[in-house]
Amino acid sequence: MYYANFLSSPEGYFQTVVCNAPEFAKTVVNHDLHYISWDTPPKQHPHVLTLNDSDKMVQSNAAFARKFNQDDPMLDKIDKELLDREKGSFTPGAWCSGEPKCSEVGDMNKIKPGPGAERLRQLIAKLAAKATLSRDRCK
Repeated sequence: MYYANFLSSPEGYFQTVVCNAPEFAKTVVNHDLHYISWDTPPKQHPHVLTLNDSDKMVQSNAAFARKFNQDDPMLDKIDKELLDREKGSFTPGAWCSGEPKCSEVGDMNKIKPGPGAERLRQLIAKLAAKATLSRDRCK
């Protein structure tokens, strides 16, 4: 296996293991749901995402993104605009109630998908539609 004795980032490892398992290889869509931007020409590591990349990142509908610098303003923008999360807090859910926001726990079983869930649904639908093509499967 390619990853034996090889230090790797986790976003490539799982897909490689699944693609090399005969029982899954024909059902896996070749996409890791990450938004990663590469410099031109590509360098050893991905382009570090900044506020200038935010529109493309959101439009990609990807669930994950990398690479960010520590404490970059882009991370604050993601927290505030995409996750509706206050600094030092957690991402609120449909179970939040009370004022101030989430000061009380409401119905723990209440689930209400937000805009991010809809973007992810669109990406997965697009990938599933393309998955019938052999080039979009494990090689």
